[in-house]
Amino acid sequence: MTDPNWRKAMVEEMAALHTNNTWDIVSLPPDKTTVGCQWVYTVKVGPDGQIDRFKACLVAKGYTQIFGLDYGDTFSPVAKIS
Repeated sequence: MTDPNWRKAMVEEMAALHTNNTWDIVSLPPDKTTVGCQWVYTVKVGPDGQIDRFKACLVAKGYTQIFGLDYGDTFSPVAKIS
């Protein structure tokens, strides 16, 4: 992680999250816990095999949530071709 390109990629990701209004600051209820986050780093290569860019994604640690406590049933509408 000593390469300055990783820091630049992280700054770009944070700027994109801020620009897209990804989060709202809210008060945390006393009986709830926060969901942590983690950085995922990827080196993107071009068709010639050379490094194209460094990509950093900030992702939620959704696996720490407990069904029925932190979240309930989820629903996603899906189109069906008949």
